[in-house]
Amino acid sequence: MSDAVERLVNLALFLSDATVPVTRDRVRTEIKGYPAGQDEDAFLRMFERDKDQLRAAGFTILTDEDNRYSVDRDATFASTVDLTPEEIAALRAAGTALLADPSFPFGPDLRLALAKIAAGSDNDVSQFAAGSRLADEDPERQGVSVAVLSTAATTSKRVTFGYTNSYGASAPHDVEPYGLFLHDGRWYLVGRDIARDDVRTYTVSRMDSIAVNTAKPATPDFERPDGFDVGSFVRLPFQYGPPAEEFEAELAIDPSAAWRAKRLTAGQGELVADGDGFRWRVSARSVSRLVRFVVENEPGVRLIGPPHACTALRDGLETVANLHG
Repeated sequence: MSDAVERLVNLALFLSDATVPVTRDRVRTEIKGYPAGQDEDAFLRMFERDKDQLRAAGFTILTDEDNRYSVDRDATFASTVDLTPEEIAALRAAGTALLADPSFPFGPDLRLALAKIAAGSDNDVSQFAAGSRLADEDPERQGVSVAVLSTAATTSKRVTFGYTNSYGASAPHDVEPYGLFLHDGRWYLVGRDIARDDVRTYTVSRMDSIAVNTAKPATPDFERPDGFDVGSFVRLPFQYGPPAEEFEAELAIDPSAAWRAKRLTAGQGELVADGDGFRWRVSARSVSRLVRFVVENEPGVRLIGPPHACTALRDGLETVANLHG
């Protein structure tokens, strides 16, 4: 946990637990994270930034006529959520697992949420140990990038970045970020590419040099379209690519794998019963990714068409067989 985030959590817990309003002097001397030798002006600037971040995270901080501070518990914690000890343990175990995951981009917000839970519990959050890995490709870089992109999407600020597509071609992009989603170990950004005037999906791990527009920071750069649903952009790996290369693929899901059909298809394409199994017709844009999908999900998943995709699968398997004798 970074020093800044630890100080925020300490401040949130301190104000939440206080039975009477507290002074700045108590904050400065009793909360770990405020340097002992810090001058008054530097402390005040840090304290004001911390209060602003807590307010942004949902804490309602009150100031009385004597410049003492307290948390409005009714406004901050809303109605009481009646959770059993087992449910609290499960929430905190899941939360601490995500905190340890470098690909999880919302660590500060989650820590403050766990601080709210801890305020009403006798146990230390650190007692709950678990593991998580949302992204399987350069997880730390994806986590940092998504945190930046998520803030830009929330505040409607334009972003620029370099992007290398699946063919290895690199180009700069100026994008209005609409939202992000996580799928199959990768984070994706959905937004309008300004130069192309088209809403596109970008793989975050393919981005570099991400920068948020700093002009007029309190003013949005764009308005997200009404009714926008980032979930409608979630696709299977082989469905990403140039629209001009789209084709229809047909796969057989054998009875032995029929129980996996819903997860495999992810709501994409047309799934038709075929005996005890299924035939699945689905759009695709990348032969290589389609072939990889079939290999990764065997046994029980077979590629039926189109012919050029079946040829690519056969040639690839023959190459592997030859390499391994």
